[in-house]
Amino acid sequence: MTRAAGISDQPVALEPVGKGNRAAILALELSLGQQGFVASNADSLAEARQDDEAIPRAVVAAGRVVGFLMYSAPDDDDEAIIYRFMIDRREQGKGFGRAAVAKTLEEIARRSHVHRVSICYEPENEAARRLYAGFGFVEQGLDEDGEMIALLELGG
Repeated sequence: MTRAAGISDQPVALEPVGKGNRAAILALELSLGQQGFVASNADSLAEARQDDEAIPRAVVAAGRVVGFLMYSAPDDDDEAIIYRFMIDRREQGKGFGRAAVAKTLEEIARRSHVHRVSICYEPENEAARRLYAGFGFVEQGLDEDGEMIALLELGG
């Protein structure tokens, strides 16, 4: 997964969440129009502390935390689920989102038991729809909470 359609050359890294980046993750903000689309980072970090399968990551560019995501890839399942993803409102439009999704898919693909990746988003979140479709995610329909489920089959 080095370069999907529309990927910028913006270098980002995914880093485990820890004492050194937790405050920066908590300081990230969504734009006003996006605030209803994703749980707060504080709620997500609290959830990660309680859920052994949660894999939280700071999205880092040029030494700065610019975003946050969380996924799970249980050993007893061939599907990984990306269930939190956000880029700080001040860092949007710079290619960090696309680069972070690409890095996340690369990280997940290294888990040899995973053959597909799913993601959920609010159906009215057009930016998310376009972003994930650009990587080949195919919408499967709405879940019981009214969120769109999209699925990506990993090759090879």
